[in-house]
Amino acid sequence: MKKLSVKKDVACMACLECVRACSEAFYKTFDPEKSAIQIVAGKNGGAKPMTCIQCGKCAKVCEAGAITQNPKTGVYMINKKLCTNCGKCVEVCPMKVMVANVDAPTSKCIACGICVKACPMEVLEIVEK
Repeated sequence: MKKLSVKKDVACMACLECVRACSEAFYKTFDPEKSAIQIVAGKNGGAKPMTCIQCGKCAKVCEAGAITQNPKTGVYMINKKLCTNCGKCVEVCPMKVMVANVDAPTSKCIACGICVKACPMEVLEIVEK
């Protein structure tokens, strides 16, 4: 399974370059609310990236069947043509990284690696599990 992961023992400096890269790649604007990666305050007061852990809880609650797991990569993907924007997937996401949109279907991390390339501290990585 392919997923975005946060490296241990590497400090995030909360520069938001990963957030910028994600929102600009998919929405053509820098808007932290439109990023599938979020930076939050960590336990020790430092910054902590929150990423999709590909747990599948979003797929389980999607009544439209819009969220399915790619059999090759293991990544959960949203079929934007089937998404009804009901918001149930957003509510159950344990990492709070589903992107709810008023004017577009919901979106989520697809482990594309754009944020990994943008991170100057090399905090993020794409891993195969």
